[in-house]
Amino acid sequence: MNIEDRHNHIRTRAQADGKVAATALAAELGVAVQTIRRDLRQLCAAGVLERVHGGAVLPSGVSNIGYGDRRASNREAKIRIARRTAQLIPDNASLFLNIGTTTEAVAHALHAHRNLMVVTNNLNVANILAGNPTCDVVVAGGSLRRSDGGLVGDLAALAIDRFKVDFAVIGASAIDLSGDLLDFDPEEVRVSQQVIKAARATILVADRTKFARKAPVKIASLAQVDHFVTDGVPSEALISRCADWNTRISLV
Repeated sequence: MNIEDRHNHIRTRAQADGKVAATALAAELGVAVQTIRRDLRQLCAAGVLERVHGGAVLPSGVSNIGYGDRRASNREAKIRIARRTAQLIPDNASLFLNIGTTTEAVAHALHAHRNLMVVTNNLNVANILAGNPTCDVVVAGGSLRRSDGGLVGDLAALAIDRFKVDFAVIGASAIDLSGDLLDFDPEEVRVSQQVIKAARATILVADRTKFARKAPVKIASLAQVDHFVTDGVPSEALISRCADWNTRISLV
């Protein structure tokens, strides 16, 4: 197993369990403990994990992991989620795509759609959809967050307030088992809340690892979401609550 595969495996295990042990990972992957310790040092240096005695844990819930690591994390699930989401969006629709690597995957999945109008505060989404000649792209102005190409703040929220779109496709950094959608940046959260208000229907796109993460700022509740596209919900109680809220879950 090469270093990229090991790092992906360690990330996935940490996101599922909250922590990883070097000796257990070495036995699981069939490599030396020293190799795993080196991997953990690299992942901790990148902000993906925090080192503890004998292994590592997920970072505290007050700062996000790096954009490159988020893009690589659970990549295949994000592609499946994006493809299912694209099936929910017809041609000739208007929609909003917010900041996030899963919403960027949705933008890629919309490459064959025709006559879309897409409003976004994500420069990466805008660049992806610029390749679709029948798609009109509107970029909501705001303060540029260089780490991930996001536009946030008062200007972005004011720009979105001018629209009423058919769909809001939103992501979240974490999902609490109570159904709360969470993120790290209050300025980004304000924009996401404005997006939900400006849409006739809201689609949440998030893979199952978001249930293992924590973040300090509440965006909304799954009760405010019309459709939740994911690769897994770890709580039967939450599935039942989604049914009570008329939040449809699509498992991919």
